[in-house]
Amino acid sequence: MSDSRRGYRLDMVFSVYISGAFGTSFGIARNISEGGMFIETQDPYPLGGQIMVTFSVPGNLVEMTALAEVVHICFVHRTAAGGDRSVLSGMGVRFLGFVQPEAEKFLPQPAFVQ
Repeated sequence: MSDSRRGYRLDMVFSVYISGAFGTSFGIARNISEGGMFIETQDPYPLGGQIMVTFSVPGNLVEMTALAEVVHICFVHRTAAGGDRSVLSGMGVRFLGFVQPEAEKFLPQPAFVQ
């Protein structure tokens, strides 16, 4: 079985803000790579759905917003021998591009020296 994920993945946990056609919500990013991330959320968007994901990686004060496509949906239900039950649901998203923050749109752009 091959792993279709490419590139280095950071196993980090941080909050994300999700917005799309089905409203807005919060989620927990479980890992991130250059190409996407896994977001734990109670209500994953459907496969192929496009969302905006806003986040700040721990240790970095810069907030980023990415346009992303849902490429994987996960629902895991576990029951321990003692009867405790845990549920994990979420979605894997692929980044399609990053949105430039509004404040940066109005800053003068650096001139290139020829």
